[in-house]
Amino acid sequence: MKRNENIILLSRDHHSGLLCSWKIRQGLKKTVETKRIQKYILYFWKYHLKHHFREEEQILFPYLEDKYAARVQSEHQQIKSLISQIKNSENRDLFSDFAGLLEQHIRFEERQWFPHLEEKLNNTVLDKIGKELNHIHSEEKDDDPDEFWK
Repeated sequence: MKRNENIILLSRDHHSGLLCSWKIRQGLKKTVETKRIQKYILYFWKYHLKHHFREEEQILFPYLEDKYAARVQSEHQQIKSLISQIKNSENRDLFSDFAGLLEQHIRFEERQWFPHLEEKLNNTVLDKIGKELNHIHSEEKDDDPDEFWK
């Protein structure tokens, strides 16, 4: 699906998020040491997901508060809660829950929330969003050296 150029940066981040979920699942499937997967999840949260959530919450939420934004906000809270649990636990089920929720969340945003925003917001607002994102967004680069999923 063609994404509006003003929110394309967030869509590109989603690719990294889907890859994160896949890596976690691969690590779990290969019964990789849990500490390594935990470390990766916390790395991805700190250097990628946390910033991505902040951008969506600060830049997109104010323009359209509706059931879509409420769901996104709820899922952000659920993911943050899982991260808090993962910080203190090497429970593989938590890792799997995180990977599943992250993928489900990204699919919802790409398939429903972003198209909804593109439909409901006019070009002036979308241009303003694009300028705000360009000002604060940094390119995501997953450079964690531990390739545990291989």
